[in-house]
Amino acid sequence: MNPLLSVKGSFITAFVLAAIVSIWLTIGAGTEIAFSHAQLGRWLHIVSGVMWIGLLYYFNVVQVPGLADAAADKGGPGGAGISKYIAPKALFWFRWAAVVTWITGAWYLGSGFGDSGAFVRAFTLQPGFRTIGVGVWLGTIMLFNVWVFIWPNQQKILGLKPATDEQKAAARKTALYASRTNFILSVPMLMCMGGQMHGLPL
Repeated sequence: MNPLLSVKGSFITAFVLAAIVSIWLTIGAGTEIAFSHAQLGRWLHIVSGVMWIGLLYYFNVVQVPGLADAAADKGGPGGAGISKYIAPKALFWFRWAAVVTWITGAWYLGSGFGDSGAFVRAFTLQPGFRTIGVGVWLGTIMLFNVWVFIWPNQQKILGLKPATDEQKAAARKTALYASRTNFILSVPMLMCMGGQMHGLPL
């Protein structure tokens, strides 16, 4: 079976290839094969984070403006196909990638930062953990927005939950504001996540 013909096959192939590359690099460095919990947590955090933030950018930069253009084009095909087939799938991956990103980030903080209390130190913005702590707080706010504001309102917009036209209009505004807030927060969040290891003040 060709793994390129299904999402599942592509996912499995990608993770198997990553494992092979990891083993090859380890052997090439002349060290024992040892993939710690911390390394696994960090790797999964990065992969799920790319999925989450990538979809956040897709929604804000491509889908929302595209649906607005479709609504304005009175003679065009409209956005029903996107709303019916694309958006629900994208929102599934979006909301669960957010959860996995947060959990694996907490896992990595708790096991791989060289400090067993790193999770608490980050959340309390203690010296040495302020940069990552700000990133953690921004990511936590973004996760909250996904599950409390974006997803419940998107269910109304997409007809997955019953809602009147008035409720749908209010849901569109709430979901848009929460999504745009996350879009804005993502830039300093990514700066802090990368900055902890690469030069920002601690």
